Amino acid sequence: MDIQKKAESVEALQTVQIELARLRAERRDMPRKVTLDSLPEELRVTQLLPLNKMLTDVVKMIAYRAETALVAILRRHLKKEDEARALVRELFVSSGDIEPDDAAQTLTIKIHRMANPAHDKAIASLLEELTRLAFCHPESGARMIYKLV
Repeated sequence: MDIQKKAESVEALQTVQIELARLRAERRDMPRKVTLDSLPEELRVTQLLPLNKMLTDVVKMIAYRAETALVAILRRHLKKEDEARALVRELFVSSGDIEPDDAAQTLTIKIHRMANPAHDKAIASLLEELTRLAFCHPESGARMIYKLV
């Protein structure tokens, strides 16, 4: 009886392996990208709806204006606008830590140092300016404190 169960298990395993090989071959033969021409007409995306495009444009405009405002603060410490804009982009992707303090109603954002001491000085002054402006977190209302660590 035990041998019969093992034989059935081996047979089931072989059947599943054959099916797996067939499915892998089928997947391999499928095109990696779907072209617009291959989609039915009702599923094709032609362009954003006017309101969606307007919302997208507004978000891009707000982001650009915020970046430009940060660049203006950094320009006091850096000679070139391009350098300041590049530093802001670097700041946006740099790592940091967020430490909430419920008792003090603060949220401390610690930004890790940049690669260059001159950039560290400029970013530190930017963070001091942002802290001085006393922004509050939109949901918790905690005052945001920015530090370079």
